[in-house]
Amino acid sequence: MSTSPHSRRIPAAFALITAATLTLTACGSGGAADTAGGAAPAGGSAKIPTTDVVSSVKKNRAAAELLPRDVRDRGTLSLASSVGGTPPGATYLEDGRTIVGQDIDFADAVGKVLGLKLKREAASFEAILPALDSGKYDLGTGNFGVTEERRKTIDFVTYINDGQGFAVRKDSKLAKVTDFAQLCGLNVATGAGTTFEVTLEDNKHVCADAGKKPYSVKTYAEQGAIWPALQQGRADVVMSTINGLRYAVRQQEGLKFLGEYHRLDVGFAFKKGTKLAPAFRAAVDQLIKDGTYDRILKKWGTRGSAIGKSRISPPEIKG
Repeated sequence: MSTSPHSRRIPAAFALITAATLTLTACGSGGAADTAGGAAPAGGSAKIPTTDVVSSVKKNRAAAELLPRDVRDRGTLSLASSVGGTPPGATYLEDGRTIVGQDIDFADAVGKVLGLKLKREAASFEAILPALDSGKYDLGTGNFGVTEERRKTIDFVTYINDGQGFAVRKDSKLAKVTDFAQLCGLNVATGAGTTFEVTLEDNKHVCADAGKKPYSVKTYAEQGAIWPALQQGRADVVMSTINGLRYAVRQQEGLKFLGEYHRLDVGFAFKKGTKLAPAFRAAVDQLIKDGTYDRILKKWGTRGSAIGKSRISPPEIKG
């Protein structure tokens, strides 16, 4: 994981290529009822969903009162968002400037519930958590899964349940990954600084234990570079988020999703010991209560990731 936080903008040309390659209409964790318009035709592309599900959200005085007094008086928070992945994660529209995604909608909706203006800055995924610890940002989004290791230095306020999965080309002999020994001898692509990278590195020993050639972990700082690596044969397998994999595979020919490997709660990330967590938890619960939460999930096709209530830094889901 990077220890030198930095922020950056993805050039418009790259954003256009990524949008054309990776996106489109929502395809969900559940069945067809969860989609926002259905899948794109084979070999084609569709529009990233841009339905406004946030502007009607009202401030909730009880939730806002849970904020520290100085934050209420200031009325702003600095937010780092990881951008450039596959929807429903945050990505740029074709203008190369407008950021959209499930995390973006949730953050904006929570901001409105709390009566806060979120000053968003795009940052690389691997830089955000160290930057929170240094105080550069007040909070971060990037589909951050709640793990025991992260809970040592980061506080979370959960808003969805996602997790880890795998995807391959359709000519792959893999049908479902249930044991890392199935990956021995293969090139596995994933995002730099992610729980996927940590999980893959932690389980490399299974190949040596089985007397097999180890798998190779190929990490990419730009999430959009992962899919060309798979399509062009530089990688044999992709490990990423369950929702992101389902979304991407539906929009690209010749790929298949291998199913869920491990579920994780996902949340807003804060520096350890933050006083913001109770207000953010109350705001998420308010969105669940007033129906905004379901509208966001429906827009991005992720109703299968719904939670019943928000929690602050819950234990990592095991098994």
